Amino acid sequence: MTSDEKGTAMRKKQMHRLSRAVFSLALIVSCLVFAGALFGQGAPAKARPGREKIDLLVAGGTVITMDAERRVLEDAAVAVRGDTIVAVGPRAELEARYVPARRIDARGRLVLPGLINGHNHAPMTLLRGLKDDVTLQDWLQNYIFPAESRNVNEEFVARGTRLAALEMIRGGTTTYADMYYFEDAIARETKAAGLRAVLGETILDFPAPDNKNLAQALAYTENFLKRWKGDPLIRAAVAPHSVYLCSEKTLKESAALARRYGAPILIHLSETKREVDEIRAQYGLSPPQHLEKVGVLGPDVLAAHCIWVDAADMALLARRQVGCVHNPSSNMMLASGVAPVVEMRAAGVRLGLGTDGPAGSNNDLDLMEEMDLAAKLQKVTRMDPRALGAEQALEMATIGGAKALHMEEEIGSLETGKKADLVLLGISAPHAVPMYQVYSQIVYALKASDVETVVIAGRTVMENRRVLTLNEAEVVARAREYGARVKQSLAAPPK
Repeated sequence: MTSDEKGTAMRKKQMHRLSRAVFSLALIVSCLVFAGALFGQGAPAKARPGREKIDLLVAGGTVITMDAERRVLEDAAVAVRGDTIVAVGPRAELEARYVPARRIDARGRLVLPGLINGHNHAPMTLLRGLKDDVTLQDWLQNYIFPAESRNVNEEFVARGTRLAALEMIRGGTTTYADMYYFEDAIARETKAAGLRAVLGETILDFPAPDNKNLAQALAYTENFLKRWKGDPLIRAAVAPHSVYLCSEKTLKESAALARRYGAPILIHLSETKREVDEIRAQYGLSPPQHLEKVGVLGPDVLAAHCIWVDAADMALLARRQVGCVHNPSSNMMLASGVAPVVEMRAAGVRLGLGTDGPAGSNNDLDLMEEMDLAAKLQKVTRMDPRALGAEQALEMATIGGAKALHMEEEIGSLETGKKADLVLLGISAPHAVPMYQVYSQIVYALKASDVETVVIAGRTVMENRRVLTLNEAEVVARAREYGARVKQSLAAPPK
């Protein structure tokens, strides 16, 4: 065999060996892929076909779930389809599982459930600062009621609600409960702003700006309940003002109307010592016991304040599953007293947090501030720094508030199946660093101004501090105009 022939034979042998090696390698790879597919350990998840489509992925932040386990997840994500959360978990896992139509970068931010303001009178933003530093009765009878009688109409209510919605969104509130007049107008403006709300039409024993007697008030309220029944954002309610401004007849008929339509009942309860003393003198019962006697108390009731309640009252409220709302700023500003929050929690009362109205009883709608004050007020009045902690204060503004509104199956925590209501808080401001404990940072250090992005029912209503559902400049300008009108009306003699 010639040298050329030997070379040719050698090359053929090398090619044959190479072909066999390539074939063996391909066979090994095929087996590995098959095994991976069989046992779930194949190619990286991001390369898998069939990733689910979603509408929104909020990814990369520290997620404070406020679920039953109080999970705090670092480098996590929240997946949203439509108005509902479909998953909460590690960012890498959710990125591998879902293809989002839109993504919000939450890196360097806290992601928490939307805050729930359990008690408000939203249109009173236009009466902010009208009269301060007086008692509740003086404030109501001599200042607020006269100002309302001369100024409050449907347009006033609509404009005031827009201002309130703007303020609440900027402060991270995604759900609120309201008691006022022309509540149908409040519902329209609230829905347009993208907020979620429980809205109670106020019923009194004397003429109000929208209805002049009980029959008119009940008829208006019934139409209101019919119009908004089944709305995904608005829950229409009946709001007899209080036991001291509503007769037994008014309380009973209001409750009967609400229950005919499966609607919530909103009421002020045991707000002042004077109220408790007057009701005891008139009926021989405390305000909660009076409501129980006339058949009002039940799991459809949301009671604001509940300051002057004793052990028997707390046991009754817990047994009847009444939602109660603590309003620390209001209670302090009007010197109404300090609600026994620690005892109510221990008694099993459903307890949320609220601002009260933004005129005279608080002057702002800042729920971040209410959390801070709620904890500190319990500490100082009990001379015990352990009385109410930061985690408990945040609970009252989120899942606790949802329980008070009897909406815990829908909102209040970041969990699969709940509505996609969430806020992103920045943590780069000087007052926000360093951070050792996340609950303490939220409650005692962070401010409403740290809220950067707000999502309600899967819709982004504020992004990077810009509210997308309201014209901020126009809302503020019109509010100033109304302020001038109110001043002028009070300077003139009453009609």
